[in-house]
Amino acid sequence: MSVIAPSAAVRLWRAGWSVRLALLVLLGVALLAVAGPALAPQDPLAQNASAALQEPSLAHLLGTDYLGRDVLSRLFAGAPASLVSAVAAALIGLVLGAVPGALSAFVPRFAEWFSLRIVDALLALPFILFAIVFAALLGNGLIQATLAIGILVAPGFFRIARAATLRVRDSQYIDAAGYLGASAWWILRRHVRRQVAPNLVVASVSALGGALLAVASLTFLGIGVQPPAPTWGGMLSSDLGYLGQRPWGPLAPALAIIVTVGALNVVADAARDVLGAAVVVPAKRKAVAHV
Repeated sequence: MSVIAPSAAVRLWRAGWSVRLALLVLLGVALLAVAGPALAPQDPLAQNASAALQEPSLAHLLGTDYLGRDVLSRLFAGAPASLVSAVAAALIGLVLGAVPGALSAFVPRFAEWFSLRIVDALLALPFILFAIVFAALLGNGLIQATLAIGILVAPGFFRIARAATLRVRDSQYIDAAGYLGASAWWILRRHVRRQVAPNLVVASVSALGGALLAVASLTFLGIGVQPPAPTWGGMLSSDLGYLGQRPWGPLAPALAIIVTVGALNVVADAARDVLGAAVVVPAKRKAVAHV
């Protein structure tokens, strides 16, 4: 009698209670990203000066901000901009980094050297300074901020894809495909993709957490979504000016960011174990170690 091995999703769910809890948290976060404004109990933009800086109550479960706006409503309404921007930035980084990274293992040595220098230059750029200059050149908006984050996330995907591709490039079946006249692009699609995919899945989940932190950092500084539209980083920025009167103010957006990033990291670690992905050792550009 044949035994059917459980799928990766089932094995991920069985990885432990902490992973299941993290997956449930991410499910709730995904719901907020899709339907956050619809779930908001009040108008997130409605101002009420007489209700400013109120403590949490039945009328306002998380209190109100300095303009009397309901914090819970703004937390829900700010989720789509923060989360969708993080997902888009991670996808941009995946496309810009993974494909060139995999191809760099098959190109001539000069092209490989040149691509690595570009990656090193991007890694050396200060994130905040690059985002500010990028916004100054192309405009201060959510799309520009997302693109800037995606560009800076791409080198990580480049290195992971390249290292994973180098692991299988010298395999006998890859050599055989080359001797039979297969192009590098065909080999990548036919053989290398299946070997690299687990590493990119894990990297994508990890990159989501970093991208969310980056989005929050930029909106905290006023880059990206502009007030009065709510974002988690923007809520943190506006609440810091009223810590004396409302010390609990920054807790809601800060906890939302911390819990989401923490859940993503837990799932990424579990996915690495489940998928058997390789971990790139930073000290050596071509070195990998199996988990």
